[in-house]
Amino acid sequence: MAQPTQAKAITIKDGDITASLKEFVQSVLESDGIDAVLAPRHLPLAGAGAKPAVMPTLISDPEALSGVDLLAPAFPLNTAKMVSRLTRKPLGRTVAVFLRPCEIRAFVELVKLRQGRTEEVVIIGTDCPGAVRNTDFPQMYDGDGPAATDRFIEAMMNATPNHHGHQENHKNHSSDNIPLMTACQACEHPVPDGADIAIGLWGMDIRNKALALAQTPAGEALLDRLGLPDADIPKDRAAAVEKIVAERTAHRDEMFAETEAVISDLSKLTDYLAGCVNCYNCRVACPVCYCRECVFVTDAFNHEPAQYLQWAHRKGAIKMPTDTTFYHITRLAHMSTACVGCGQCSNACPNDIPVMELFRTVARKTQAAFDYEAGRDLDAPPPLTEFRENEFTDVVGIEQKRKGVA
Repeated sequence: MAQPTQAKAITIKDGDITASLKEFVQSVLESDGIDAVLAPRHLPLAGAGAKPAVMPTLISDPEALSGVDLLAPAFPLNTAKMVSRLTRKPLGRTVAVFLRPCEIRAFVELVKLRQGRTEEVVIIGTDCPGAVRNTDFPQMYDGDGPAATDRFIEAMMNATPNHHGHQENHKNHSSDNIPLMTACQACEHPVPDGADIAIGLWGMDIRNKALALAQTPAGEALLDRLGLPDADIPKDRAAAVEKIVAERTAHRDEMFAETEAVISDLSKLTDYLAGCVNCYNCRVACPVCYCRECVFVTDAFNHEPAQYLQWAHRKGAIKMPTDTTFYHITRLAHMSTACVGCGQCSNACPNDIPVMELFRTVARKTQAAFDYEAGRDLDAPPPLTEFRENEFTDVVGIEQKRKGVA
């Protein structure tokens, strides 16, 4: 957990954390030097049958802040992609962006891949209680977005009595007993270490107060302009963060073990991916998959009709569409060094293939091999972007090692 350089208090009025954080967003928007904010916002529902949606929204007018909900358990996309679009060229203005920890880490990777810039953004991150799948969110919403968020936060931040009077552990389920996304259950990064300002919730009495923690000079400057009262960081905060990290890490390690068992050879991996229909939703949803043109949507995989028949005659039968396993292996080769485990690939899959579990399991080993953690450090060069003379001497450079060169 990053050490803050300044701590301020965000007063929670009347126990309403959603409304109080919206007021904080408004104070940021109205502060000197901030031209607009990018924050999650409930979209107005037009017409009967419209499904509720919370989407990142770029807001310049304080009157348009209605519906802003920083902690809504909706996660329709990783907003790092939108921040990339805003920052890849100079704006001449400064935008404050409100992001989850995994969104911050994805943006860090995009900056290192030259798909975004940090110069004209102030990143404000929130302690993250998690989110539910896109298909589950409408069940929670039920027409009362802010109230649903308040129930969710209360359940996730506290152990609350069930109807029998016993304490329930809600770390993996919402207040409506809807499971969190698997990615959230296995996320060991519940605090926004890479933010300029972190909104602290873990270890706090969130009915009364949250923290605004400056973590960079830019964060300090903005907090100074907001004029919030000074605050002490409760001793319980570190213990609360440590507890949730331990719980999620344990769940993550169980997930790794279970996934490794079912993808341990090519035959098992093919079975694991059997439901893939080559929709490429996972590629589109991935925040760090940035190529302008993907080889899989070119003519390279638009095979001649006779080729399919040749394969069928040679093997007796072939699954259509073809190349599905090869597609995922290629994505793993390209992106496992940059995977931050946000889970949007699984969230976007129409056939519920556990793509996130596959990517995180492989990415853990890929990143460990390079002594690298995606999104951790803006100054750490991504794997394969620099030459290290003594790297992987057990695989390559053996002859030079024997000669005493390496």
